Amino acid sequence: MWSLAWPWALLALPLPILINHLLPESSSVQDAGLRVPNFGGFAVLADRSQVEQLLSWKLWVAALAWILLVLAAARPERIGDELEVPVSGRNLMLAVDLSSSMGQKDFELGARRVDRLTATKAVASDFISRREGDRIGLILFGERAYLQVPLTLDRETVKVLLLEALIGLAGEKTAIGDAITLAVKRIHDLKEDPGEQVLVLLTDGANTAGEVQPLKAAELARQIGLRIYTIGIGAEQMEVSSLIGGRRNINPSADLDEATLTAIADMTGGRYFRARDTAGLQDIYQLVDKLEPAEEPEAGFRPVKSLFYVPLAGAFALSAFLGLSALLQNILARRASGVQADVV
Repeated sequence: MWSLAWPWALLALPLPILINHLLPESSSVQDAGLRVPNFGGFAVLADRSQVEQLLSWKLWVAALAWILLVLAAARPERIGDELEVPVSGRNLMLAVDLSSSMGQKDFELGARRVDRLTATKAVASDFISRREGDRIGLILFGERAYLQVPLTLDRETVKVLLLEALIGLAGEKTAIGDAITLAVKRIHDLKEDPGEQVLVLLTDGANTAGEVQPLKAAELARQIGLRIYTIGIGAEQMEVSSLIGGRRNINPSADLDEATLTAIADMTGGRYFRARDTAGLQDIYQLVDKLEPAEEPEAGFRPVKSLFYVPLAGAFALSAFLGLSALLQNILARRASGVQADVV
């Protein structure tokens, strides 16, 4: 689409005509007769007729140059197709427990029993897909905490590396404090304004490893404004085979330290959630979406390319042509005058 940034500049188009009418006319005195001493004088009359034609032609060229100059002043521009503008959201870190207890098969996914990590991957992947505009990072922790993906807008990469995570990859135990500390460090190292900062930490146990205690790490998170949403995952009742025959019910989440997870969330301004099954885990991530809504898409952006230089170049080219024509005319007129003087 084409448009003019300053269309009011076109009002200057009739300016030369107005000036021509407003200025006083030049006095033109014509002799009633012309004394011609020889035939060379008739050549002068012929030259006058040619000059008038030449002036008429130059007038049209000058008018075109003026039109192009005014058009350049109106700043013509080409507006491109609407483009999506990346929105600036929050820094959102995901910390996922890979300890051995995450292999407990007390969740169902698609009518089949799966382990906790598999259910987490499925639900968290959908959560990541919905976080358009957020910079997402992934921390995997067990006995140690590792930054699997630094903060990035590339959600597909985060999902792929989450799906490739394996139980026991980071050790058999659980270092909740180290996972939080690593998230704090990554946020603190950001050189630009970090903006909104959120950590979603999912675990099924208690802190049994690591160098930093969870509550101490939560205090560090609170100091930099990192909100932590903790999720305790695991069923509360599960039927297993008994050693003496038959079946019995057990609590597979007996080691879950809900008190510490709740304290971490409360200290940092977040919330603690309990996920007892896949549906509950999905509801939790949807609730986190509501508590930490993704940025609304901004109005579309249309790139604008200014093209004022095109008519401006044309005006300069025509002006230069008129200048050269006038110079050439003067040279020819001088030569003609010299020839007539020789004839006389």
